[in-house]
Amino acid sequence: MSIGYRPSGWRKATAGIAAAEQLASVGEKSAISKTRSFVAVKRVGAHIGLKAGDLLLLDILGAFTQAQDWQEGRRPIVWASNAYLMEQTGFSLSALKRHARRLAEAGVIAFKDSPNGKRWGHRDSDGVIVEAYGFDLSPLSAQAEEFEKLQNELQLERELCQRLKRQITVTRRMIRARIDAALSGALRGPWKAFLSTFEELLARLPRRNTASEKLERLLYRFKELQKRVEEAFLKAVRAEDVVENAPQGREQTALETQEMNPREVNSDPHILITTQLNPVNCNRSEDEQADVVAPKAFHEEPVDRELEEWVSETRKNRGAALDLPTVMQACPEFASWAHTMGGYLKDWSDLHRVAGQLRPMIGISEHAWNLTQDRLGTQIATAALVLTFDKHAAGEVASPGGYLRGMVEKAGAGELHLERSFYGRLREQAA
Repeated sequence: MSIGYRPSGWRKATAGIAAAEQLASVGEKSAISKTRSFVAVKRVGAHIGLKAGDLLLLDILGAFTQAQDWQEGRRPIVWASNAYLMEQTGFSLSALKRHARRLAEAGVIAFKDSPNGKRWGHRDSDGVIVEAYGFDLSPLSAQAEEFEKLQNELQLERELCQRLKRQITVTRRMIRARIDAALSGALRGPWKAFLSTFEELLARLPRRNTASEKLERLLYRFKELQKRVEEAFLKAVRAEDVVENAPQGREQTALETQEMNPREVNSDPHILITTQLNPVNCNRSEDEQADVVAPKAFHEEPVDRELEEWVSETRKNRGAALDLPTVMQACPEFASWAHTMGGYLKDWSDLHRVAGQLRPMIGISEHAWNLTQDRLGTQIATAALVLTFDKHAAGEVASPGGYLRGMVEKAGAGELHLERSFYGRLREQAA
């Protein structure tokens, strides 16, 4: 008796089996090769409900077919006996029937039944099937293109999910760092409530494969919490600074003054991190550039060695192709994080400081960062780290450490052109 037959000799009809028979007629008219058909179904097998045992049986059946069986106008039919299939697969008879039916319900094979319900067939001298009854693999050819299309969609979904997971990881690390810093610094703010919300979101992190829609919703919740935490943190830090620096008995007045007009603290021009590309004057004098590096508010204090190095480097790179607004405009993901970290960025020294603070968030070790600065110089290394952070946050780079190391190697070979990368990203944004 053939697989799936009742004692009466009739197979139980289902919508899936009927659809498989129709697909067999379509597959007979196609000319998709055996290899292409099997690769297509195996790549989406789990998604369409096939199990490992189903694919094992399909492989055994496919081994009986020949290349000419998959040509247009022919059908790859297998008439192997139950005893042989049980021996090759290790299945019991009931398991063999179950796997065969699942393949048929999925539209991968069809049953071509003989009048007496038995499987048999024969080929001519050229190996072409003349007549046969048994397992018909023609539906596999009919669905190969659909399976390939489905595989492409699944791949795009997987890539999107990976990108969302990386963004969630960066966001939650930043939240954790801010809350821990606030608690250890005894800053005023609703940190316990933030921590409770944060832990609630952590409990929702997927343990297995999750649809991108759910990950997008979770990322939105994390970013909303991150925004609230950053605002509370900056407010608390500013309040602490005002209280520490204000004359005795005037703490409240100083705080109110800063809240009303924060620019009164420092009247020098600032570069605000924004999505607008601000023009800069590259023809300013060396004295003016020194003023940008060392604001007037600090001229009365002794200039330390680090600040002198930055002034020297700013003068040396006076004609460099990259400027601070260009870097910020080209890297919006980094700019968003830098805004919460450093507020106003006056110069490359501020950018270097903020980049160093964000470095651990993407897994760049301190050793790798120091090595990059030694090889590239402080300013170019800072720009390279900014670009690496932005691409990782956007899901374009999976291994930030490897990407940064690659730029160092390119620089050693004289092939590093960072300005092309930054201006290329600007062109993509404008497209």
